[in-house]
Amino acid sequence: MKVRYDPEADILYILIKEGEVKDTVEVGEDVFIEYGEDEEIIGIEIWQARKSVIPGIVEYIEKAKTAVKA
Repeated sequence: MKVRYDPEADILYILIKEGEVKDTVEVGEDVFIEYGEDEEIIGIEIWQARKSVIPGIVEYIEKAKTAVKA
């Protein structure tokens, strides 16, 4: 698995499996799943990641740091 973030486009991409994308399905607002020929998930693309994903990650990291200090 590989994760890439494009700050200019504000898109987070999670590559699950190498392969050619045959279909892309929007599964939620600004969330797209890419499927390969075998109908397995190839990747997940999240638009507007700063608004939806990154704040949650920052909150999780802060909670983890607090738990480690305790």
